[in-house]
Amino acid sequence: MSLIKYEPWLGARQLQNDINRLFSNWNTNDSSGVTADWIPSVDINELDDKFQLYVDVPGVDPKDVEITLESGVLTISGERFMQAEKEEENVIRRRTERGSGRFYRRFILPETVDADKVKATDRHGVLEILIPKQAKAQPRRIEVAA
Repeated sequence: MSLIKYEPWLGARQLQNDINRLFSNWNTNDSSGVTADWIPSVDINELDDKFQLYVDVPGVDPKDVEITLESGVLTISGERFMQAEKEEENVIRRRTERGSGRFYRRFILPETVDADKVKATDRHGVLEILIPKQAKAQPRRIEVAA
């Protein structure tokens, strides 16, 4: 009798990677499909004065994450290592569901952001990136004089 590794989400993960690669921007030199081993989930919120991005990167050391903002494109990349790779070499993996290896995400930001004031923090495996809007882009209420 032999055991076969059952990975029920492998097909879905591969399909998601294929779809992301298909709809990526063909006009850029984006090689995320080639260099990314997994894709972290991201929530994006827009408020009156800023954008908030929440990136799920549990198990990733903040020093292994690189965030750049260049020409209106926010790039988040890094690497997550498998625990067994750090601890022992002779490991038999019975199940592997968490992505490991390189990750890479890109977001095109509007011209209204203030690139000089972007901040990032890591809280319990969730990377929070705050991107303020420029003061002139914020809505302003104007009172009507009687």
